[in-house]
Amino acid sequence: MGSIYKRGNVYWIKYHRRGKPYRESTRSEKEADAKRLLRKREGEIADGKLPGVYFDKVTFDDLAKDLLTDYELNRRKSMERIKISIAHLETVFKDMKAVNIDSSKIKEYIDLRQSAGINDGTINRELNALRRMFSLGAQCSPPKVHDIPHIVKLKENPPRQGFVEHGDFLAIRNALPEYLKDFCTFAYHTGWRKSEIATLKWSEVDLNQNIATLNPGETKNDEGRIVYLDDELREIFKRQLAMRKQAQKILLYVFLNKDKTDRIKSFRKAWISACIKAGFWAWDEENEKKISTKLFHDQRRSAIRNLVRSGVPEGVAMKISGHKTRSVFERYNIVSDSDLKLAAQKQAAYLESQIGTISGTVDNFEDIKEAVGESKALNSLVGDARFELAASGFGGQHSIQLS
Repeated sequence: MGSIYKRGNVYWIKYHRRGKPYRESTRSEKEADAKRLLRKREGEIADGKLPGVYFDKVTFDDLAKDLLTDYELNRRKSMERIKISIAHLETVFKDMKAVNIDSSKIKEYIDLRQSAGINDGTINRELNALRRMFSLGAQCSPPKVHDIPHIVKLKENPPRQGFVEHGDFLAIRNALPEYLKDFCTFAYHTGWRKSEIATLKWSEVDLNQNIATLNPGETKNDEGRIVYLDDELREIFKRQLAMRKQAQKILLYVFLNKDKTDRIKSFRKAWISACIKAGFWAWDEENEKKISTKLFHDQRRSAIRNLVRSGVPEGVAMKISGHKTRSVFERYNIVSDSDLKLAAQKQAAYLESQIGTISGTVDNFEDIKEAVGESKALNSLVGDARFELAASGFGGQHSIQLS
């Protein structure tokens, strides 16, 4: 049985769970409040739950720390992205007790991020991090959270459908710095992710066999990948090998930065500048500057589409691009405006090649009978005879099918 006592003017309660005593302040000077809290705690213990005072000690920071530990133990490749999400969540939830993070607080966070102009997809990624924190807390033994708050999922915009047509790619590549041209060409041919190309090592390239390999653990889905080099890609690796020999120090990576001192890392500004020079830009009225209408990642979509359109089986294209599930692959294998235009042209060409069909009722039966010369068949028809006149459309030659 528990007990109630006072410290100064404030009532405290004492109860036991598994032989361990718990003491908790009611923060109230009313004995009725103390009795109510004691009954609540004893009820929680009777239901096999931890007393609420235990959960009151857990903060957002504790849950965030556990999430980072989980990412480290599982060697997740999105560690940097989850750190960014946590940093944004901290603007509202830092030092807050987990029990105080409810749906109203979460809505405040959503309102704050949306008012800052952040798109709903990014906010969903951050809310996913928060949801994962609570899930891990509930899985702890003993659990660190009693309830997982309802976390809404915002409706996101459709996936980006940007492409880089071949002519557009050539224009952008011509505007890029020399050290990025081969890097981007490889991306446009293979559809590999930027990080995969940037970390490609010479130990993974075999010019005798004309292959480049990504080992398991180096890709997003932890599956190995091989791409066979065509003539253009082979020339790229020959150039990069020659530059490697000219460098002051021998580096492991295939594609080197401008100074040949390390692998290529960030080139966002160079990409945007090249797109603007090539004419692919729009005016950002809010910031009063030109912005690129092409993303580097658009090349990945383009490579996948080009593989499929060139007749490569989709299963093979998925192996080259590194897509593990068909649902994600289909997000990249998107029909473009040029595909729709080509479909219309193909349909028009098909219709022009077909024999037109005209259906109707015979108005001048005797004239038709004489023209066709099939008097026996026509004489057997009476009344409202119907026919289909199939015409080639040229030379005045016609055939008649009666029904």
